[in-house]
Amino acid sequence: MNNFQLSKELKQNYHGRDLVDKSTWYGQVANAYNLVRPRYSEKLIDLAVKYAQLPKNAKILEVGCGPGIATTSFAHRGFELVSLEPNPEACRLARTNCVFYPDVEICQTTLEEWSVTPKEFDAVLAATSIHWVNPNIGYPKIAQALKDAGSLILLWNTGLQPNEKISQLLEPVYQAYAPSLNPFKDRKQEQIELQALGQNVVDSGYFEPLISEELIVEVNYSIEDYLLLLSTYSPYIALEAGQRQNLFAAMEKCLQKACGDRIFLSYLSMLQVFDLELAK
Repeated sequence: MNNFQLSKELKQNYHGRDLVDKSTWYGQVANAYNLVRPRYSEKLIDLAVKYAQLPKNAKILEVGCGPGIATTSFAHRGFELVSLEPNPEACRLARTNCVFYPDVEICQTTLEEWSVTPKEFDAVLAATSIHWVNPNIGYPKIAQALKDAGSLILLWNTGLQPNEKISQLLEPVYQAYAPSLNPFKDRKQEQIELQALGQNVVDSGYFEPLISEELIVEVNYSIEDYLLLLSTYSPYIALEAGQRQNLFAAMEKCLQKACGDRIFLSYLSMLQVFDLELAK
């Protein structure tokens, strides 16, 4: 994996969960995911359209659309999308969110199970989802689905984090209630992990790197919505329900004392675009 390193969580996802896990993992938090997960930067989406040289009538295959957070942004720009999502609750939400976009088709399936039509799509889009794909199956299918001038577009939003002062206040809470979690990462580590995932795309032999752009996004959440957001992240989903409840109760008390009703957060948002390696 060259000089890049993946976190334990990303390694687990990157090597592929089984199909049952993929279809059920976010089901219990699908509504929360739809409500509080941050949207993707419109600036980065515009750059994706530019660098991938998408025509106005471009047809896009989306892998792991979730409730359609990135789907609607591309649909709003007039593109046709076939969006794959194995979770039934997320599919339901995606169809609701895309109800005004008749050129969007939401398919309840994984990329691994989906039947590919060669050279059908101008681009393949994966928004914080490519690490769920089995690379041995997924990358060849993506390459097969793309037209000769097609591109693979990856969008990423890392986990929202408070500033260093608030993070330090929360560390004893995590140590007391969920010592196995490592919730706070510095930006350099996040960049390294996303670069590693991008490098693995290149190492597949099917794609060559075109461009990478990133920016730091700052947001303001209510304490309630921040805890709801955390409940949509895999490490928190994996906690036993009682442990998660006790952790969030202690966090809420700590945060309300330090911040009042709202908390300032930030996250890294990244765009990676890859051209199809035609020699393959």
